Amino acid sequence: MVPLAQSIGANRIVQGKSVTTTTGDPTLSPEEERAFRRRLVERALGSLQSTPQGQEVVWGEDRG
Repeated sequence: MVPLAQSIGANRIVQGKSVTTTTGDPTLSPEEERAFRRRLVERALGSLQSTPQGQEVVWGEDRG
């Protein structure tokens, strides 16, 4: 959904797990999913504390 958010001009975009489970991951145990959701919210809050230069994409998962 990142390309859609970019195309409409959103300046802060938080990428979740997938289109069907944006704020969770059903493959994780309940404890792991809670930690995943916490990281996602923390990254979103961190994005709100900064001033974006153009469009800023915040990934809910570590990407490498």
